[in-house]
Amino acid sequence: YGHVFVLLAGSTAKEAGHPDADALIAEAREVLDARFWDEDAGRFREEYNRDWSPLSTYRGMNSNMHGTEALLAAYEATGDRVYLDRAGRILSFFVGRMAAGNGWRIPEHYTDDWQVDPAYSGDTMFRPAGTTPGHSFELGRLALHWWDLAERPDDGTPERARRLIEQALEDGWRDPGGIAYTLDLDGKIDVSDRYWWPLTEAISALATLIKLERRATDEAWYRRLWAFADSHFVDHARGGWYPELAEDGGLADVQFKGKPDIYHSVQACLFPLAPGVSRYADGLRKLG
Repeated sequence: YGHVFVLLAGSTAKEAGHPDADALIAEAREVLDARFWDEDAGRFREEYNRDWSPLSTYRGMNSNMHGTEALLAAYEATGDRVYLDRAGRILSFFVGRMAAGNGWRIPEHYTDDWQVDPAYSGDTMFRPAGTTPGHSFELGRLALHWWDLAERPDDGTPERARRLIEQALEDGWRDPGGIAYTLDLDGKIDVSDRYWWPLTEAISALATLIKLERRATDEAWYRRLWAFADSHFVDHARGGWYPELAEDGGLADVQFKGKPDIYHSVQACLFPLAPGVSRYADGLRKLG
């Protein structure tokens, strides 16, 4: 998980012209290749102890999703096709196989031979049981990002991404607003808490769908998501987004103290402004 974010940081730095970016990309690539990438499986292994002995046999969707994000950024920054091909293999498994075979919901947790582990329940924030609608939004958007970079093959990716995103909206939206944090494997809400980041990922995913095809239902959802974000999560006095809502719609601080990051919320603001569904840096640079 942490190592793919280093690759993402190096790739982003290269897009910005930082002189040390290539060295950082090379270092991250070396470790990912040697320790984490499983060529036979076409996915990333999860974790090690400090001496590189195995920490567990756990395999996870979340680290592979962010791995996909980093691989796509690295391909855009370097042009090395290995990154794009690896991202495609990860997406083929999670979107093409796991989502399609599980009611367009993606199981989060797996054994070391990549069988779904339905009994797994880890850290309540980073490895909760069941499935996570916010990750479906994110992975659906990343699938379309990959498809665009791969020159839009006729492989059903847009249809699968839409199914994934629409199912997450159907399952996760809570009246009067917000996205439930987790579902059980049958799609029933498990943890009903509402955090800022699933909402931001839904915004980015809907913006991507709208860029590809204008549908009134998508635009209605996009406006509904932003309206709720604006009224409940955006801090209009000091900037940033509040991370968590209480059951009554007020602010809560159970999982988070203060404002934990701007990663998701900044992307929700910037991605819709870029004209394309990939190479956001290029698109935003032209606007600036």
